[in-house]
Amino acid sequence: MNARRVRGVVAVAAALALTTLAAACGGTDAGTPAGGGAGGSAAAGPAEVRLGFFPNITHATALVGVEKGFFAKQLGSGTTLKTSQFNAGPAAIEAVFSGAIDATYVGPNPAINAWSKSKGQAIKIVAGAASGGVFLVVKPEIKSVEDLKGKKIATPQLGNTQDVALRYWLNEKGIKTDTKGGGEVSIVPQENSQTVQTFATGDIDGAWVPEPFASRLIKESGGTVLVDERDLWPNKQFVITHLIVRQEFAKEHPDTVKKLIEAHVEANAYINSDPAGAAQTINAALEKLTGKPLKPEVLDAAIKNITFTNDPIASSLVGSADHAVKVGLLDPVDLNGIYDLTILNEVLAAKGEQAISDK
Repeated sequence: MNARRVRGVVAVAAALALTTLAAACGGTDAGTPAGGGAGGSAAAGPAEVRLGFFPNITHATALVGVEKGFFAKQLGSGTTLKTSQFNAGPAAIEAVFSGAIDATYVGPNPAINAWSKSKGQAIKIVAGAASGGVFLVVKPEIKSVEDLKGKKIATPQLGNTQDVALRYWLNEKGIKTDTKGGGEVSIVPQENSQTVQTFATGDIDGAWVPEPFASRLIKESGGTVLVDERDLWPNKQFVITHLIVRQEFAKEHPDTVKKLIEAHVEANAYINSDPAGAAQTINAALEKLTGKPLKPEVLDAAIKNITFTNDPIASSLVGSADHAVKVGLLDPVDLNGIYDLTILNEVLAAKGEQAISDK
């Protein structure tokens, strides 16, 4: 990837103390590949691996990997997998910075923010996971961007990937917003599960959300699609989810990172080879996490809207960064080196699959 300049977060969920960041980063050299370096006993491996993800279908790689036991199998009996769920990327990045998790599935903008805030010291993107599956769903009477003026539109969290995407799209259409919910369109950050309720009650007029929440708004509350985010990107492809690891953890346990990636690749292969079985697995995982499964029509619609891929679609990360710059949510940072696909390509090569570029 060419070095690009992007701007750090103006506002995320909470400011992180420098001492906390230093502890999380551990003085790691940003130039060290995620799969290499000294420190720790790579052979023995850690007693525990702490993995984050969201209860979203765009995070199906994680859901399937956990539910089918792919992660547990690859890690082996000597390492316990501990999982944590998040509503949106900024919260997951806070957990990375505090050292509460070792790796997480997350969207592009929070990964960029983590790279920016840590000056390239905290994380590496080690694999892609999913593309697509994001929509602006609105009340049926809203037919155009002009109809959005004076309306309330939800996003999962201030500064998260969908929040940036909505703000950029509105900005490109000449619609003014601000980070406090003001402007011509009021952007209301709220948890996705809350958005399902507030859309149904009419407290909001629409939402820029990932699957399965987009399909739930459509199937359960009569929403209509105003924007399919795939239509805004070249070849209709953009990264919505990828896997990142803490650099300190990767340096101490490169063999464990490889095991995580092997399980990741296995999960994506299962999803793509057996969509029906994967759908059942995903729904079982969501039922455990949220208390109830998705309706079949919601599940089927949501899965069809997403492409599950090991390719992080690096060019779209640059685009996401540029969008965040234009809406005033990021400060300049050099993104060169944010990817380390070394281990991913080793795993793919062993399976006879083509290498993936970080350009």
